[in-house]
This record gives sequence, C-alpha cells and structure tokens, in this order.
Amino acid sequence: MIPRYEVKDISSLWSDQTRFETFLKVELALMKALEKKHKIPVGTNLAFEGVQVNPARIQEIEEITRHDVIAFCSSITEQVDSRVARFFHFGVTSSDILDTALNLQIKSSVQLIIQEMHHLLKTLEEQIHKTKDLLTIGRSHGMYAEPMIFAQKFLSFHQELKRRLDDYEKMLETEITGQLSGAVGNYTILDTEIETLALNELGLKAEKVSTQVIPRDHLAKIISQGALLATTLERMAVEFRLLHHSDIAELKEGFKKGQKGSSTMPHKKNPISSENITGLARIIRSHFEIALQNEVLWHERDISHSSNERMYLPDHFGLITYSIRRMTSTVRDLELHRETIEAKTKDNFSALSSWLLHEMILLNPTSREDLYAFIQEASFNAKNSEDFFQWIQTQGQLKNYRLPKLLKHEDLKKLYMKRFEDVLQRCLK
Repeated sequence: MIPRYEVKDISSLWSDQTRFETFLKVELALMKALEKKHKIPVGTNLAFEGVQVNPARIQEIEEITRHDVIAFCSSITEQVDSRVARFFHFGVTSSDILDTALNLQIKSSVQLIIQEMHHLLKTLEEQIHKTKDLLTIGRSHGMYAEPMIFAQKFLSFHQELKRRLDDYEKMLETEITGQLSGAVGNYTILDTEIETLALNELGLKAEKVSTQVIPRDHLAKIISQGALLATTLERMAVEFRLLHHSDIAELKEGFKKGQKGSSTMPHKKNPISSENITGLARIIRSHFEIALQNEVLWHERDISHSSNERMYLPDHFGLITYSIRRMTSTVRDLELHRETIEAKTKDNFSALSSWLLHEMILLNPTSREDLYAFIQEASFNAKNSEDFFQWIQTQGQLKNYRLPKLLKHEDLKKLYMKRFEDVLQRCLK
C-alpha cells in the first residue's frame, strides 16, 4: 500500500514478519494436537519456544529452495535439535499452513473492520439525533419531490451499514476456516480429529472438504462483502457531494484551519473526502473480479491465486479500513446549513402535492385522474407557494371541490417528525 492510504493496523497484520509468525502459530498448534494424540513425543513443542522468525533468513534460504514454506520450515528447524526438528511440519502440505495462516490474517482484518464500522454507526446515530427536527426537501430523479426529515438520510445510511456489519459478523462464523488435511486433502498422515484439535487451538472451524487448498468461494464471498461495503460508503459520499454543490449548498464537509481548496482560487471548499472515498470504492470493487477468477484452479490445486492474493488482499482490507475511518470523520465534521435546508421546504409548498391529492380524494367523489390533473395544473402554473395555494383556492371553488385545511410549515414539520420517529423506533428495535 502506498503511504498515502496505508493503515498501520492492517499493514502490520500483512507484513512478512506477521505472516511467518502466523505460520509458526499454525505449526505449533498442529504439534500440540499431535502430542495429544500421541503421534509424536509429548513435550516436543517446548523445544520450539525460543525460536525466532527471521524474514531475512527465510528469504536467504528461499533463494536456493525457490519455495517459501520450505524456506520458512528450514529457518525454524535449524534453530532446534534435529531429533525434535523432524516432527516440525509433520503430515501437512504447504497449503495447509498457507491457507490456515491466511485465514487467521483475514479474521484479524475483518475484526478490525467490524470495530471501525461500529465507530461509523455511532457517528451516524449522533447525526440522526441532531437532525431529526430538520425538515428538508426530498428529491426524486434529482428534482424536488416531497418534504422529509433530514435525519432520514443518515438513518438510511445507518441501516445499510448495519446490514453490511451483520454480513461481516456472520462471515466470521461461516466463511473463515482452516485445514490440516495433507496432500490433495486426503488425510494420508493426519486425521480429522487431529485437525480439529489444532484448529480449536487457533479459533478456527475445519473446512469440511478441502482440496489441498481451502476453496476460494469463501474468499470471494468475503471480498464481495467488501465491494458492497465500499458501495455503501460511496452512496453516502455521493449524497454529500451533491448536497455540497454551490447551487444546492445544504451542507459542506468540514474545512480545517489552514486547509486550501484550490491552488489558484482561494474561495474554494471542495468535497475532497467524499471524492476520495468514491475513487477508492472503484479499486475495492475491482478486487471482486480477482477473487472470482481465483475460484477456478486446476484439479485439486494450483498456485495461480497465490501471486495476486499477496498483493490485493492487504490492499483490500487496508483500503476498506481507511475508507471507513475517513467516512467517520467526514460524517462527524459535516457542516449543515439548516436555514438553507428549511427555506426550501417553505418556498416549495407545491411539493405537498401528494398530500393534497389524497386529502381531496377523501373529501370529493371526483375521480382520482381529474383531481390529479387539477393539482398538476396548479403545480405547473404557479410561480411560487403563494401562487400555488391561491390557484387551488380559486379554481377549486369554481369546480365546487371541497378543499382540505392547508397545513402551515410548523404543522407540516410536526407531521413528518412524528412519522420519522415511528420509522426510527422500528430501526432501533
């Protein structure tokens, strides 16, 4: 990951040092399981307590072996007596260690993402409570539609993010597995009981049927959720960018002291955080195509997936974590222009057309089509809200329509606040 978008918490999880330390963790869990089943002498694992993981030494050996797992094993076993070294990597093949360790790294990454999602959800909840008394004009097709409570925007984002959180938490239980099944997954040396003992030590469930590698559909599903999460963040970012427009000016991203919006135009305050998140979402979604292609391997296995996973997985989890953190600060620092927002609901009372239509349906025996055409004509011809209601009164009397009592702005706000509160309580149950 380039330094600009690097998240140290993720980078450390995917460093060579951590990767090889995780290999060792898997190997020692296997050794303890073998001891419990009396496959190797009890206490063998104790001889490995002081071994050091040295990526430089592993690289040195790999220059000769051209095999990273063999190089790792050699770097460990050269540090202990040969009489116990022979039991290291007993009964397993490279992919048992690679894939089980990989899933431990993925598990830690997903747990960090879940933690960051909770922070963003809390920040959204704070904005919901700050804006549940703010009436705004809703839009459809980019056009003014009907009034709504501004907090509904944040609540919609909150609920979508909550769905993504639920997906990630479920995937921790269903998609992150381990394997210690040996060459082609046939348990030639080990058995499922030893495998289960070792994986319990590591906090992983056993892959029910491995093919020497853990099937990559699990990983494709995890990456698909990352693509969905990135799209959730982009949906939020695009809404903020639209509301940030000079011609709309309902909110602005926070602008810190000393910040500059343009190299030549001092007046500019650009929505750079939202634009940044939008751009990163495109990269995160591209990872899903790689994950899908990695599902198809030759026979029991090949390593066509290995090279790209070394690159895209750290980037995937790093960019997601970065994007969530940036969105959290963006939501927290939003500057809402409340007067501008509310003024649009006062100046565009014709947006009450559907409320007025249904009130008139209840009051008059006239067909829906005729009443719709009546209100549509008023909306299209009126120059402002006062004009609209005057037209309704005058033309309605000429047609002998019974007209509802027209709502004042404060009455309207109370109505929508009540409706929103009902929705909010349903979401928070």
